[in-house]
Amino acid sequence: MEPGNLTLSGFLGTDDRHYHEIIQDDENILEKLGHTPEEIAERMQKLMDLAGDVYEEPITVDGHYQIEIQLVRGRMICPFAHPGAYRKGIIYLTNLKNNLSVKWTPLSVHFIQSHHFFEGEGSVFRLDPETLVKAIFE
Repeated sequence: MEPGNLTLSGFLGTDDRHYHEIIQDDENILEKLGHTPEEIAERMQKLMDLAGDVYEEPITVDGHYQIEIQLVRGRMICPFAHPGAYRKGIIYLTNLKNNLSVKWTPLSVHFIQSHHFFEGEGSVFRLDPETLVKAIFE
């Protein structure tokens, strides 16, 4: 989770909480919003798949989600010792209705789906659950 071999910046950012606390706090927020991590990850994956055939060119999906995917060579493994390797890349999404923008990686989808982990505050790819829900569902 800390900066090191997997990633130079780590997955916790400047967050002093243990990752279990981060997960619990984010799950509490999601419960209030009426969404599950699995539902969010499924939606992120669907949006990513819809834009997947158009590399490094913005595409508009469902009339108001502008998505751009920038893939790079290589794969990332899960620091939770979960099997699998996830393609390196960044997905940029802007909701054109509410002007919210978020970015994530294929590993982010796995983190949310399998571990309910949105990364720590200050992490490069931290996804604030409330902002993410508004960006991908509204």
